[in-house]
Amino acid sequence: MDSIQIHGGVALQGKVRIQGSKNAALPILAGTLLTKETSYIRNCPKISDVYGMINLLKSLGCHVSWEESGIRVNAKDICKGEMQGEAITGMRSSLCLLGALLGRCGEVVMEYPGGCVIGERPIDLHLSALSKMGVVFTEEQGFIRAAAKQLNGAHIKLPMASVGATENIILAAVTAQGDTLLEGAAREPEVAALCRFLNCCGAVIEGIGSSRLRVKGNRTLHGGDFTVPADRIVAGTYLFAAVATGGSVLLEEAPYSQMEAVLHVAERMGAQCIAAREGVYVQAAKRPGAIPCLRTAPYPGFPTDLQSMALVALTTAKGQCRIEETIFENRFRVVEPLRKMGADIQICDAHSVIVKGVERLHGKAVEAKELRGGAALVLAGLMAEGESVVSDCKYIYRGYENICKDLRELGARIVSV
Repeated sequence: MDSIQIHGGVALQGKVRIQGSKNAALPILAGTLLTKETSYIRNCPKISDVYGMINLLKSLGCHVSWEESGIRVNAKDICKGEMQGEAITGMRSSLCLLGALLGRCGEVVMEYPGGCVIGERPIDLHLSALSKMGVVFTEEQGFIRAAAKQLNGAHIKLPMASVGATENIILAAVTAQGDTLLEGAAREPEVAALCRFLNCCGAVIEGIGSSRLRVKGNRTLHGGDFTVPADRIVAGTYLFAAVATGGSVLLEEAPYSQMEAVLHVAERMGAQCIAAREGVYVQAAKRPGAIPCLRTAPYPGFPTDLQSMALVALTTAKGQCRIEETIFENRFRVVEPLRKMGADIQICDAHSVIVKGVERLHGKAVEAKELRGGAALVLAGLMAEGESVVSDCKYIYRGYENICKDLRELGARIVSV
């Protein structure tokens, strides 16, 4: 089932439960390598990236089983950190195994990691930070070899708040000799979730949620029982689906405390968003209103992963909006397929576009180019008049457990084909 077929024009109504967070689950699964005991990770989303991570863990010698409410991992038999195969080059998150394997084995051999085509995403920050902890890197025929006779705590200042680099430093620092002080750390909730998991396994990480983290080194970790938080990006996707279609939905278990910037933008577009114990209630206007400018930023700013969804909702808004992308340089791959559907979008430069609202979009056959842009095209299909088909949906399934089923629960006419 590589395509999604949508008959648009239905205002979404009802409730849908938000899955566990992809961006939290993957580094937490990597963190299970740091203990020889069993860890139980609950609420992991059943998505292709998680299956890929499980295959990687198994290839390293881990015992992994998927049970009814989570994943059980035991890494007692790992003795070397050699990662090869398609899962590495196709999954950017495999890079977070670097810090964990250095902490466990002291040496890693891996292919250059890949993922979605949304920018260069260089790994220089990872390499330079880990080098300060005693890691020596060499490149051999397309492979990266990282080795450290002894990981040492260090004072590291990141020049930019990189989520991946922050996670790798934390994973390496837990078992290093001495403390690590990390300044300029990413503040994303997924980083905080990783820290909380490691602390429940016996690590000591201070300053969780801030840009200044202190990791106490030389810790022996035990197994942990941890629940992955709900996915704020999936919640935001369905929120903008409601805004785009003029719907009324309950996003069950949506992590509203992590979504302040997103809720603020939705409210500026005319929606009413109410946080409650059950999740987030969204009552959208019949037609969204434009906002003058939308600018992505590291957390707690508006997330780059939801920029494409907001752009889609703004294609039929009253007025025009300038969207500025500050994180990745290739986040506007959805513009051409949206223009094909009737959107009025002007590309100003690689980092900004101007969206002028039109009365409606028209159903077309379009192709997903990356994860979040693919999901955004599904939203465009929900809005459009007539039938749309989104092809190459393997990207979408990397982050959404069952986007068609979720949207059908809200009344959408959508199927995988």
